[in-house]
Amino acid sequence: MGGPTMKKTLVIAAVLLLAGFTSFAQKFAYVDSDFILENIPEYADAKTEIDELSIQWQKEIEAKFAEIDQLYRNFKAEAVLLPEDIKLKREEEIINKEKAAKDLQKQRFGNNGDLFKRRQELIKPIQEKIYTAIESIAAADNYAVVFDKAGSVSMMYTNPRYDISEEVLDKMGYSYKSRQ
Repeated sequence: MGGPTMKKTLVIAAVLLLAGFTSFAQKFAYVDSDFILENIPEYADAKTEIDELSIQWQKEIEAKFAEIDQLYRNFKAEAVLLPEDIKLKREEEIINKEKAAKDLQKQRFGNNGDLFKRRQELIKPIQEKIYTAIESIAAADNYAVVFDKAGSVSMMYTNPRYDISEEVLDKMGYSYKSRQ
């Protein structure tokens, strides 16, 4: 009943099954990108510059809207005394200034606005350095996946043993205060 052929088939099946399980045993790691960024001085400098630009541009836009508001209040107070052609000219002036202020707001803070572009110029090279370090560590240590604990991935539990954040900072040449 189960001659040598059957035993040979079972042994081959067991070896294939075992090989299949070991090929699925992938290594995983995670990083905390917030921790990494906190320990990169260039990131702090970039963030400060972006915050200062944002405040400066916001004040500039608020001043323009305050001017428009004052023009409108003056217009309302004087409208009954103004001839129709002057009234229309003043309304048009207010409308044009409001449009220019909104255009400036969009130019500064819009989806591809000046603030977005400046953030890209300053932050993207730092992100690329981090990615290169992670990629290098993942290749050297044979990690299949590296998650970001600070990102949108929900990680209910993380074992600090698999946190390679400090290793990434080491790879990039930054000093940091160890979290352990």
